[in-house]
Amino acid sequence: MTSLAQILLFILDIVYFVLIVHIIMSWLISFQVLNLRQPLVAQLWHGINQLLEPVYRPIRRFIPAIGGMDFTPIVLFIGIYALRVIIINNMY
Repeated sequence: MTSLAQILLFILDIVYFVLIVHIIMSWLISFQVLNLRQPLVAQLWHGINQLLEPVYRPIRRFIPAIGGMDFTPIVLFIGIYALRVIIINNMY
């Protein structure tokens, strides 16, 4: 059971890292530090969006963008943290 919990925690860590990269890239693209016309940036952005969109979609059904702000990543952060706490507390 401990091995399964460690695997789940590792997967949650990967999702957390990808989410951080997505947020930082979105800020850099918004402030025009990164340009989507560059092939590497566009490919990386598209790949990260393809990974996270299936996770974002159900959350966006319940929490729409408010005033142009998308709170989906914040809700996902809270969800990942809650899952980590549940797994760690029930691991032993």
